[in-house]
Amino acid sequence: MRSYRDSAVVLRQHKLGEADYILTLLTRENGLVRAVAKGVRRPRSRFGARLELFAHVDLQLYPGRSLDTVTQVHSIAAYSGDLAGDYGRYTTACAVIETAERLAGEERAPAPELHRLTVGALRAIAGGMRDRELILISFLLRAMDAAGWAPALTLCARCGDDGPHRAFHVAAGGAVCVHCRPAGSAVPAQGVLDLLVALARADFDFAETTGDRVRRQANGLAAAHLQWHVGRQLRSLPMIERHAPHSSASATGAGGTEVDGAGIATG
Repeated sequence: MRSYRDSAVVLRQHKLGEADYILTLLTRENGLVRAVAKGVRRPRSRFGARLELFAHVDLQLYPGRSLDTVTQVHSIAAYSGDLAGDYGRYTTACAVIETAERLAGEERAPAPELHRLTVGALRAIAGGMRDRELILISFLLRAMDAAGWAPALTLCARCGDDGPHRAFHVAAGGAVCVHCRPAGSAVPAQGVLDLLVALARADFDFAETTGDRVRRQANGLAAAHLQWHVGRQLRSLPMIERHAPHSSASATGAGGTEVDGAGIATG
């Protein structure tokens, strides 16, 4: 089989033997790829530093039965230095790459839009271009949209009636009207759904006019919707919750799930 080239983001590293890494990569043309990088943990490795977590790289890989092999690496952008020095940025970036891996689907399934969104989110977080919480919410919404799991925000998730709607139910698929609203629906603060709509469109100018309470409830709804559809808790999201400033806002999520002041679903 012939080798191939692709652009990739390093999502995960696992040690293999004394000097190798098994990498989980989100590539532009080949989707999720797992590959061996041989000898990269040795001090004199030619490209070990280029394959750090969060790195955006151009790779040449040789296909294998279960794992491909990295044969060449060219760095496009290295974000680990900017992220590692700030705990908030680092944990937010961890949430981005964990989400990207969960939403990428099966290995080798092309995901060019998810790749583009992941690179853009890491660049924005590392560069401090916008509020990191807003970057994360926008990424979650747009990544879910690319994967076909976007929450309904302007229409009722059940009947399709035009909004605005006040209630949100994760299992129902997002915003719900007064006629379709299931028991246990969240009723977020005024402006939360407007913020979600803005961030789904990457309208950061509007998003930055919102307050802390609105942002944290929006974060909680986006995170709850994501975790419901991937079918598991993301390990990185509670880390952001525990170490981020808290407000007193609270709402009740789908099925009685509480959305706390930090905007993360609990319970």
